[in-house]
Amino acid sequence: MTKDDIFLKLKEVLTEEFEIDSDTIKPESQLYADLDLDSIDAVDMIVRMKEFTQEKIDPVLFKNVRTVQDVVDMLYPLVQAAAPRS
Repeated sequence: MTKDDIFLKLKEVLTEEFEIDSDTIKPESQLYADLDLDSIDAVDMIVRMKEFTQEKIDPVLFKNVRTVQDVVDMLYPLVQAAAPRS
């Protein structure tokens, strides 16, 4: 899964779960200021993204995450580690 794939999945989660207009979700979008998420929403988002890593995600890893791209960058190595090796 590429970073673009992760971004699209994250955008889908934000649109479906938090009813955020997909046009407002960009890599540079601030989670709290632009998308109006709160800390509980952020935890819910992490829980939803768990399905792509196949393991529990430590919320502490996301302590300094501020933008959608930050989330993608944080998830990318976790998704790669969970990917089946051929």
